[in-house]
Amino acid sequence: MVQITLSTLKTLLITLGPFLLPRLLASYRSYRTKSTQTKSTPIRPLPAHLYRSLNILFISVLLSLLSTLPYFAPENIFTLTSSRIQTPNDVLFTRLALLRPNNTLTSLDHQLKPRIASLDARCLYLQYGPEVLTHCPFCLSDEPFSYFWYALPGILYPHMLHFFALGAATSSAIARKEGSRWRNSAVLLGVGLAVADCWITGSRNWKANSRALRAEDLDHFFWGRRVWRGVGFAVADVVFAGFMWVAGTNRWFVVPPTVGERMEGALKMLEGARGRMAALGIVRNVVVRDEGLRRRGEGYWRKEGAVMAEVLEEREVVEGIRGALGSGRISVSQVEEDAKRYAEGIVGPTDLMMQQPQQH
Repeated sequence: MVQITLSTLKTLLITLGPFLLPRLLASYRSYRTKSTQTKSTPIRPLPAHLYRSLNILFISVLLSLLSTLPYFAPENIFTLTSSRIQTPNDVLFTRLALLRPNNTLTSLDHQLKPRIASLDARCLYLQYGPEVLTHCPFCLSDEPFSYFWYALPGILYPHMLHFFALGAATSSAIARKEGSRWRNSAVLLGVGLAVADCWITGSRNWKANSRALRAEDLDHFFWGRRVWRGVGFAVADVVFAGFMWVAGTNRWFVVPPTVGERMEGALKMLEGARGRMAALGIVRNVVVRDEGLRRRGEGYWRKEGAVMAEVLEEREVVEGIRGALGSGRISVSQVEEDAKRYAEGIVGPTDLMMQQPQQH
């Protein structure tokens, strides 16, 4: 398990804080301001293209959690043989041979055996894993940081895969505008996780296990870091997907449409209304020109007028109208003014359209 001291966390926050914190606060304030400006935006179902982004993040979460399983981790000979770090080399590999098929060490075991003969080499083994100790051609125990440089590509490789998943989830080709707005946040998240992983690995005291007297006291840093890295990826993806979901459904971080988008939407509405009015005019012309339809229309309105006249003559209706007029709840002059404005709103544009050809 990875043991992170308070001083390491303090140093990490001091180093990364000035770089990440202002950007995160600026992004939060920007999104918060935009969301407060658009509180009237109705909540909508999640768009289909954001479903694709969330599916990518869901797959990333599953792969990150699967990578933490012991089955995918390199073999740790100290946990496999329940040995202390001070166990003599011959005894350690004799125990290991008893666990191998036919009680025979593999070729990798023979390559590793001379490289972890010293206490420092074993501490570096627990720090960087068996791959680095076995295959590094230039690493020396006298220069322990050389192991870090050789291990650096292996440290960054999972972050590159995770960065690729974040980039795919926020690409304009997959997530369109709603997802691509999170591209900068995804970059900061991926870079921040990679820098944190490298910093924790490089700044840790690699000799911390030299004082462990029992096998239970060993800090298997390399294997614990694999677990925490996978869990960190999964948690980051879940949080990131949550932000994309609340923004995609207009629950939070709502970005108001631009002036061009609003104008485009208004033009589309006007075009739709114009099309419906043209269709209504065609239907009206058909009704007027057809004698049977015209008679049916006239008969309908005569019947409607008779029915309404009969209703208005009923005693309850007459008393209700008198009461409303007498109490001042209804102003006749205001009703007439509203009707006049309504009629002018309908007839006015038509008169203007009819006058324009006459002026030409």
